[in-house]
Amino acid sequence: MKKFWIALFMLVPILALWSCYVAPERGWWFPGTTGPYGGEAASPMGRRIDDLFYMILAITTVTFIGTQLALGYVLWTGARRGDAGSGEKAWFSHGSHNLEVIWSIVPAGILLFIALYQMDVVAAIRFKSEFPEQVQNRPLAEVTARQFEWRIRYPGFDANGNLLPLMADPQPTDLYAVNDLRLPAAQPVMINLRTDDVQHAFFLPELRVKQDAVPGLTIPVWFEADRADEFTLLCAELCGWGHYKMRARFVALREPDFLQYLRDLQAQQDYDGVPDAADEE
Repeated sequence: MKKFWIALFMLVPILALWSCYVAPERGWWFPGTTGPYGGEAASPMGRRIDDLFYMILAITTVTFIGTQLALGYVLWTGARRGDAGSGEKAWFSHGSHNLEVIWSIVPAGILLFIALYQMDVVAAIRFKSEFPEQVQNRPLAEVTARQFEWRIRYPGFDANGNLLPLMADPQPTDLYAVNDLRLPAAQPVMINLRTDDVQHAFFLPELRVKQDAVPGLTIPVWFEADRADEFTLLCAELCGWGHYKMRARFVALREPDFLQYLRDLQAQQDYDGVPDAADEE
């Protein structure tokens, strides 16, 4: 009976490994629509983040299998020695200093390796000096989180129809949208992230972009969508009773379409509701 319970106990890690194996083809994996089973990141940096995850997953999987096999061996051996008529005796140990040193140094070495291996990815995401040069001082939008929506401020156009730079403070020419972020595709872009009230988190799951919006701070965030498409924009920080409603969209456009979108937005904002005389004729 003891061996039955041991076998049942060992079935749990086997089921865990099986569920991880079948997860991608069943859609229980990363968000995304491309790739053999979906789940492929829609940005170059997102794929680098996924590679870090898979590397850590490989390390933890090997560790998990090893520890479960060792645990199963110990349980099975102990049960066998406890059988009636068994001549084997249990043995007692005060521990092994050498073994304790090994299982302290090896995990520390693995953690140090992971920390060093991911430094360039973290630097590229978090340090403005490591941002792509073309976006470092050229934000295309300011995204302001507030309970429970996303407000977007774009730069407007000058008298000659040229796109103005986005200033830190609102300008009379600025253009506004709510829950509808649109930026050029297939090139790095940068936004300035703010919050008007509590802490929120700007989250583009398909692009693997996630950044807290902290009260009192303006935080630069850069990313690059591989293709012109529509993606989900969420708040990933519990920000109040209406947190569940804080869903928007990010639309990556070809650059001419992006500029046309801003011109259409300007026309909507400038429209005063009074038809032109030419239109009446």
